[in-house]
Amino acid sequence: MRRTLPLLAALALLLTGCSGLPRPREMGDMALLRTMGVDLGEEGLSVTVSTGPRAKGLQGEGESALVLSAQGESLSDAALTLQSLSDSYVFFGYVDQLLLGEELAGAGVTQVLDYFARDVELGLGAQLWVVRDASAQQAVEAGGDQGVEGRLSTLRLDGEMGIAALARTAGEVYTDLLEQGSAYLPALRPGTEEQAVLLEAGYAVLKGDTLAGFLDGDGARGLELLVGKPSSDIIPVELEGETVYVRITGGDTTCRLETEGGQVTGLTVACRVTAQLAEYRTQPNRNQLQTVEEELTRVETARLTRALTQLRAWGADCAGLGVRSALSAPEAWRQVKGNWSEWFASLAPNLEVQVDIQD
Repeated sequence: MRRTLPLLAALALLLTGCSGLPRPREMGDMALLRTMGVDLGEEGLSVTVSTGPRAKGLQGEGESALVLSAQGESLSDAALTLQSLSDSYVFFGYVDQLLLGEELAGAGVTQVLDYFARDVELGLGAQLWVVRDASAQQAVEAGGDQGVEGRLSTLRLDGEMGIAALARTAGEVYTDLLEQGSAYLPALRPGTEEQAVLLEAGYAVLKGDTLAGFLDGDGARGLELLVGKPSSDIIPVELEGETVYVRITGGDTTCRLETEGGQVTGLTVACRVTAQLAEYRTQPNRNQLQTVEEELTRVETARLTRALTQLRAWGADCAGLGVRSALSAPEAWRQVKGNWSEWFASLAPNLEVQVDIQD
């Protein structure tokens, strides 16, 4: 009996709420954050967060997005300050969009990625973007009462479908930086009143953990080809007085090291692109289709060349060509692995491009 008394006393304390355990919070008392923007600040870092539109009351009536901003010497310091700015408990566990200001990306992203990797509420599964020609705070606030969460989700889904820039998670970018010393991620810029809230702005390229520069236009298309994930694209081809429109539907890229006597002498990048006729007045014959394929080959080769020229100037193999070519010559790869960025900058890749128009 004596042994059961302490147990009964402890049970009574639990039932009366005197256990000292933290009380659970109601969902209505919490601000569930969806987006975080990080910039360099006067005191260290500036953090801006947004919930997106919120449901209110039993009827789920719309409530404006909650946007908060705070500065601190570190991310954790700024995040703690955010708690004091809201009547609701600020919960970071739903953050799935991370925006980095261009100035911060130029100074280095490791601090932010480390924090997301270690924090118990956050995680590296968040989609990562660099805001170009503006701050992350400006981008987060661009959505006004409706927030930017809907626009960012649309861009991510469009990227997965191949009709927008390739979406990348913080974990994917962090892994690339650790394993190959460079990475790419999509870039955004705030729109105007006549445009979407946020607009695509090519790709940001990181070398080490700092911003090397941006690829846009044909350079961005070339980068997509290098990683074997070309986005859907309509290319016009002039054909005997008629314009034929061709849609890019897919692609695959492989690479290999060229060697002689066990020494690395070159790098070959082989890209196969698939396409379909999208619009035409008269069905092209076989000879005309060959002409179309030749023109597409020229266009895609030019895109690859533009992307490679810029990446080599930065010494940033963010497409992982070196790692992917290692299987072709393991011994030779071991020779150049340690200083691959220098080799990549000095080797003019040999391009092999093949375009197939499918029925």
